[in-house]
Amino acid sequence: MYIFFQILLNVVLPVFLLIGAGVFLHRKFHFDMNTLSKLNTYFLMPAVSFSNIYQNNVGGKTLLHILGFLCLQALCLMVISTLISKAAKFDNGLSSTFKNSIVLNNSGNFGLPVSQLVFHQNPLGASIQIIVMIFQNLLTYTYGLLNSVSVDGGKIKAMKEFLKNPVIYAFLLGLLLHTFHIKIPEFLWSPVKNTSNAFLAVALVTLGAQSAFLKITRFSLPLVLSLVGRLILSPAIALLIIYTLKLDGTTAQALFIASSFPTSRNSALFALEYDNHPEYAAQVVLMSTMFSMVTVTTVVFLSSILF
Repeated sequence: MYIFFQILLNVVLPVFLLIGAGVFLHRKFHFDMNTLSKLNTYFLMPAVSFSNIYQNNVGGKTLLHILGFLCLQALCLMVISTLISKAAKFDNGLSSTFKNSIVLNNSGNFGLPVSQLVFHQNPLGASIQIIVMIFQNLLTYTYGLLNSVSVDGGKIKAMKEFLKNPVIYAFLLGLLLHTFHIKIPEFLWSPVKNTSNAFLAVALVTLGAQSAFLKITRFSLPLVLSLVGRLILSPAIALLIIYTLKLDGTTAQALFIASSFPTSRNSALFALEYDNHPEYAAQVVLMSTMFSMVTVTTVVFLSSILF
């Protein structure tokens, strides 16, 4: 129990203090959310992606294990969320948003800061989370976007959105330089590293700002099912896959923790853009983030015991 509270105090509470700061500051000063979003997506996230992959020590075999795990988990969540939505007889718009709320998680401006705190003395753990984030980006702008848009032109639009994401290119550049052991001059590395260090605080403040004016009026059936699916079912499936693939050590820890993160804000953005029950989508993002204070702490605690 002592370890549980230490994780809550030293890993999860700092995350929510920064989210709380974002809520307070946005309510007081009314940030330009479009500017904050672009700052994270086009500047901070590429920098942290590049620096972590450039310094990573993920071997080829480990990378295959990670990708195998991610594909299996995503497939399981897609199938299960589809079956649940059919059993609950959700309409097409609600079904689309529900499936996205379970399959897509906030691996960027929530998951990456948490992983940086958990694995601050273990670069491998943070590098694994970068790979998870890239995979989630791919999933978001293929499965997630296709879930939300109409059939006509959906695939082309999804691919265009994916190819515009600079995180992908930062990842590939970092991987290329790392593979060929190319040393970056200090005058270039220093600003990249400083930008990467700024990501954690700005990303969490942005997440808080996004949640500042959301309100929950009632816990509807779709909301409850989304919370259970994202925060409980996803880690349970991840644990089963980890044991099936016989993963262990930091790899198992990082993937188990990555499976527990709350619903991606992109699911709410897609729902808003395509009018697929946007209020429900925003509620899922807010409530899954709030409840993850308990569930993520529990998963981090379990990962330290199990692996």
